[in-house]
Amino acid sequence: MTEIDVSAVEAVNAEFYAAFESADLDRMGLVWADGPHAEDVVCVHPGWPPLRGRGTVLRSWALIMANTPYIQFVLTDMQVRISGDQAVVTCSENIITAVEESADSLTTGGSMVTTNVFIRTDEGWRMWLHHGSPVLNREEEDDEDGH
Repeated sequence: MTEIDVSAVEAVNAEFYAAFESADLDRMGLVWADGPHAEDVVCVHPGWPPLRGRGTVLRSWALIMANTPYIQFVLTDMQVRISGDQAVVTCSENIITAVEESADSLTTGGSMVTTNVFIRTDEGWRMWLHHGSPVLNREEEDDEDGH
């Protein structure tokens, strides 16, 4: 695992979040694997079944972006692991979002734990899998436990 590879994986991971925050489907498309890897990509949005194939995954992002007026991510606890031509990034997403397009509607969107898997291609590192899972905050855990 070289520092150059780690930096390149961190850069494409950051571009994934920048594409989502700016609701730029063209940018998002550049992040995801294509060509011989297009049918192997997988995305699991919180609460959704696994989506398979580049076209299906990008259509899901188009739908999400069209219905998200504002979103911002603060990533914490990021770790990068590279093995050969595959890289795994795990992190916590701390989300600020809005349900309407006004400054008054900003709210914390909760936290997710995320696994992003990248594959080395001729074009560089590209996303192969994104899996986001919500993390219960302490109050939600207490409510579920009945305490």
